Amino acid sequence: MAQKIVDHNGNPVTHGRETVNGVRLHYYTAGEGEPIVLLHGVPKTSYYWRNVLPQLSHKYKVIVPDLRGFGDSARTLTGYDMPNMAEDIAQLMTALGHEKFFLVGEDWGAAVGMALAMKYQERVKKFVYQEMLLPGFGLEDWSHLTEENVRTNHWIWHINFYNVRDFPELLISGREMLYFSHFIRHECYDPTAVSEESIAEYVRCYAAPGGLRAMFEVYRATFQDAAFFKTAMDNKLKMPVLALGSTYFIGDENTREMKLVAENVEEASLPWGHQLAEECPNELSEVLLNFISK
Repeated sequence: MAQKIVDHNGNPVTHGRETVNGVRLHYYTAGEGEPIVLLHGVPKTSYYWRNVLPQLSHKYKVIVPDLRGFGDSARTLTGYDMPNMAEDIAQLMTALGHEKFFLVGEDWGAAVGMALAMKYQERVKKFVYQEMLLPGFGLEDWSHLTEENVRTNHWIWHINFYNVRDFPELLISGREMLYFSHFIRHECYDPTAVSEESIAEYVRCYAAPGGLRAMFEVYRATFQDAAFFKTAMDNKLKMPVLALGSTYFIGDENTREMKLVAENVEEASLPWGHQLAEECPNELSEVLLNFISK
């Protein structure tokens, strides 16, 4: 059974749904104060942030959506490029009455966050970019079969696999638990940090009708997204940005990327793997609070 998601007082979070930009999004929220948006990556859902939320909600209003096509949000046929998924979140925050907010994204959620920060610089007070390689800035390079990529565990082979139409769906459908157990734990420093219950909750969503297709459509928009992100070099982000990496996965590549597209970049690293909110939620929460609150 999935872990109950609660706030800092142990009270259940408030779940909601909102139709914005042509998609019905699920989200949960807790706390009072200035709003913070937490965006999950792939292959995860909003559940990823469950152990971070209660460490932020004592001081902030925390809003945690499922991205378009993920978790308990609707699985549309189209619209999985980063600018459009960023528009989903911008419109969600408007619908919830929040003009400005702090923004935290990890993995593909960081790419959505980057697109949102580019489109709405005036709305994002601070931006945390966690463990992601942007299309056009390194994602494609790490997908190549090279001795260096394999040796350093940086070979993200699945980028190529997911860009094959229909075949990944055929191979993985019905084997989601086996596939995602390997995939998620392979990117961890401590594979035991992610429980069977957590993986089962992620699989519940990806095994639902349209779940795999929605995930693959994100990757199939890589070249479109790369063209969009490259425009950031001509209009760099002005808000404070924290480039947050993990020692045993993407590491300081986050900083390299952000310094190309943002003017005010701080950096931090945690001695874990890619799944920071699963592996070290306490340390991660401390880093987030220190950056956001200063």
